[in-house]
Amino acid sequence: MSASKKPHMNLVVVGHVDNGKSTIVGHLLVDMGVIDQRTIDSFAKESEETGKGDTFKYAWVLDSIKDERERGITIDLAFQKFETSKYFYTLIDAPGHRDFIKNMITGASEADVAILVVSVKPGETEAATDPGGQAREHAFLSRTLGVGQIVVALNKMDDSGYSEARYNEVKETVEKMLKLVGYNVSKISFIPVSGWKGDNLVKKSENMAWYKGPTLAETLDMFEPPEKPLGKPLRIPIQDVYSITGVGTVPVGRVETGVIKANQKVIVMPSGVTGEVKSIETHHTQMESAEAGDNIGFNLRGVDKKSIKRGDVIGPVDNPPNAAKEFEAQIIIIHHPTAMAPGYTPVLHAHTAQVAATLSEFVAKIDPKTGGATEEKPKFLKTGDAAIVRIKPVRPLAIETFKEFPEIGRFALRDMGTTIAAGVVKSIVEKYDPSAKK
Repeated sequence: MSASKKPHMNLVVVGHVDNGKSTIVGHLLVDMGVIDQRTIDSFAKESEETGKGDTFKYAWVLDSIKDERERGITIDLAFQKFETSKYFYTLIDAPGHRDFIKNMITGASEADVAILVVSVKPGETEAATDPGGQAREHAFLSRTLGVGQIVVALNKMDDSGYSEARYNEVKETVEKMLKLVGYNVSKISFIPVSGWKGDNLVKKSENMAWYKGPTLAETLDMFEPPEKPLGKPLRIPIQDVYSITGVGTVPVGRVETGVIKANQKVIVMPSGVTGEVKSIETHHTQMESAEAGDNIGFNLRGVDKKSIKRGDVIGPVDNPPNAAKEFEAQIIIIHHPTAMAPGYTPVLHAHTAQVAATLSEFVAKIDPKTGGATEEKPKFLKTGDAAIVRIKPVRPLAIETFKEFPEIGRFALRDMGTTIAAGVVKSIVEKYDPSAKK
């Protein structure tokens, strides 16, 4: 399959559970001709046989993709690819709420644009948009993690008889919520849709003549493609390292920024070991160079397999990646059963790295809207709080500031199987220098 020449974008669909994300996406892909009606009909049949009824057939599209992914058939199925007239899209499915947050933060899914789905069904709207609602949380995270472009699908319009009054009411609620987390709502389309019936997904709805804006599919062509960070220094977080007989050490990872070339000298951080790139390949094809966005394997001469591991970051010798002993970050507490105090040590997940890390100091509580401090040196932080904190990984961690390298400067804090907080690196307080050890 040849990659499309159109600009590529990653799309994530977010929103509260049961607000109809899967149905919208399934139906959209069918109406766009990405998935054929035959496939859907067989899902519908299967769905009826399991007693779920016909209503689940569109949601089944994504579920079946997910099941296949879980059975490990191919990794590509996790990412449904489709094209609009202008762009080539990769749909990053966001099924499990907590996992999605973790993936989004650790860059497993670098979403460029998002569709936020909010149901207009009374009760469902409030559950999603009230403090603690997932729509609110997803919107905040999307904003904090640099998803600058978003479109809102106000779903289940068929449930309210396609009422313009209900549309306006919910639109106002969601606008308030998005303003709170820092989006410029004048730039956001709010589309009244029915994921189940198909209104305004691809075809203009005959049931809502009062709505004059674009369909959901049309808004996908209205987004602006992000610039590839090619001009930045090279950064490759390592996912795996293989030792291949006759070849040597072969690290694998995604080029996040910059360009890597054969015969280039690179440094591995935090170990500080240097080596030379002998060859580069992607999907078993040799290449002379690779750039931001490419997933590659490369043979590194002069580096022992033992001195490079998952979570390390590779960069050019003349502009090595940073390694931190302590850094300052802005975090938002997503979920904590009680409250946390300085000294708390969860597990930090950043790019491909995982390391226990201590929250050494709470600098200030902040207002997430303005970023201004509301309380200096708070004694504890609880769910919903945003704060500036200092973090000490238990061992040096290759990480960058979010401002310079958003791809590597964001992280999640996890504990007891859930995401406790999401954050971005503001500054590195104490750098780790590997050469000082020798």
